[in-house]
Amino acid sequence: MPVIRLETFIKAPAALCFDLARDIDLHTTNDSPFKHRAVAGVTSGLIALNETVTWEAGFFGVSQRMTSKIVAFEPPRTFTDEMLRGPFKRWRHTHLFEPQRGGTLMSDHIDYASPLGPVGAAFDALYLKGFLTRFIVAHNEDIRRLAERRAQATPAQVAPAGAESGSDDSDTSKRNV
Repeated sequence: MPVIRLETFIKAPAALCFDLARDIDLHTTNDSPFKHRAVAGVTSGLIALNETVTWEAGFFGVSQRMTSKIVAFEPPRTFTDEMLRGPFKRWRHTHLFEPQRGGTLMSDHIDYASPLGPVGAAFDALYLKGFLTRFIVAHNEDIRRLAERRAQATPAQVAPAGAESGSDDSDTSKRNV
């Protein structure tokens, strides 16, 4: 049962990070190895609770579709998308946004499995987990850059009043947990 956990510190308010993470347009404009696009459901703008999006992407030269639904939604703290149809046996991605001093800690928890039993498990271990991790890290970097650029335009919002004090670690590194 592969699980990917990532953390990205962003010098921007949680609400901004939350919105960018669910922005369909941002997903399609980043430099993804999948060259994915939204083809059904919510195909532009912000996705919300009980809404779906169908992504079309190429993987190893094969076009595939994956339909995901937002199954949990607590703005600006967390949302979860779950695959309804697609190439995985299971896909559940929980996004968490924790206000910290100077910004937001954005965490990803992805629980997934490939089909094909032991063959799929071997593919996960040998290739897919690393590939997906690199893909999510690159996407999170896009979110971080855009959020920090927008927050810089309105610096008073970066550290909202009453935000919990978090780690003094304010670098922008991603850590696998």
